Amino acid sequence: MADPHPLDRPAWTALRSTQRDLARGAGAALRYDQDHAIFAATGDHAPASLAALGTLIRATGPAIVLQKDPLPPVPGAQATTHRMGVQMIAETLAGGADIDFVALGDADAAEMLALATLTEPGPYFARTHRLGGFIGIRDEGRLVAMAGERMKPAGFTEVSGVCTHPGWRGRGYAGRLMRVVAERIVARGETPFLHAYADNRGAIALYESLGFRVRCAVNVTNLVPRPANGRADDRADSGPATG
Repeated sequence: MADPHPLDRPAWTALRSTQRDLARGAGAALRYDQDHAIFAATGDHAPASLAALGTLIRATGPAIVLQKDPLPPVPGAQATTHRMGVQMIAETLAGGADIDFVALGDADAAEMLALATLTEPGPYFARTHRLGGFIGIRDEGRLVAMAGERMKPAGFTEVSGVCTHPGWRGRGYAGRLMRVVAERIVARGETPFLHAYADNRGAIALYESLGFRVRCAVNVTNLVPRPANGRADDRADSGPATG
């Protein structure tokens, strides 16, 4: 049997390679430090691995599992939502980037979090910007659009955190910033990839125009600790895993 593709379980691959310093947990189940990202993963669906994932969720709180294969029931945890997405990669990029942008970092963290909170591009936290590669557009000093990087399995980097303030949409900022981020990834000798919900046809069409193509379907499952009464906490649904 062929080895699984490193992007079949991108969080697992990343947390065991280039982003191991952000891994929480041990052994058969890992998750990102919660100030950076919400993803958790296992290397397989063996009973011991799923049990370890349940233990990790109970100890650390809600998480999202994003992977190619459907997630079986996890002991001690409960799925609050499940949606299908697509994973896209760009082996060749279309066109070239032409936009004035600024690098974003710790000094911009509060504005970045505010923009992400307003536009909801996907789970975004206090230190998500530290995952790297974030750039943005400012209009008279105000941050109005941004894009950056998230999961980084060895040899690949995810384009993520793409968002534009509602008052500045329709100007092509998202696609142009994404192209810059993707070009930088390619320049490092890596392959850009990203995720979108399968029913988000508009976003998928944009990504295809940039040179991304669908690699596979992915399962996006929100998990929360199973309470003693067996009922899930509805507040644990943290929003889209894509973007």
